[in-house]
Amino acid sequence: QVQLQESGGGLVQAGGSLRLSCAASGRTFTNRAMGWFRQAPGKEREFVAAINWRGDSPSYADSVKGRFTISRDNAKNTVYLQMNSLKPEDTAVYYCAASFEFQLRVVTTESGYEYWGQGTQVTVSS
Repeated sequence: QVQLQESGGGLVQAGGSLRLSCAASGRTFTNRAMGWFRQAPGKEREFVAAINWRGDSPSYADSVKGRFTISRDNAKNTVYLQMNSLKPEDTAVYYCAASFEFQLRVVTTESGYEYWGQGTQVTVSS
């Protein structure tokens, strides 16, 4: 069992930055790829970023490439999402997700994730 708790969301002006954190419980964090997804009002949840178990192979949605950076600290069981140059269209609830155990490579689809956090709201004002 893995429990995920996101933090770091909030209200920011366009062009600003936020850093999301996702703390994972359990002993199998390092055996899993990790990802961030988001869901805007009235829209389906979409992939944002993912990272492999070692933290050296990230993947990004085209909409955030060059602005967002995903990283992980396996010693702290935590994954991060650094969000820079935020735009109003980045407004959404952001979810952290943990892949199935021993899924070590990057996963960009929801079906590849076993555990989900409850989400943290990010609002970008224009």
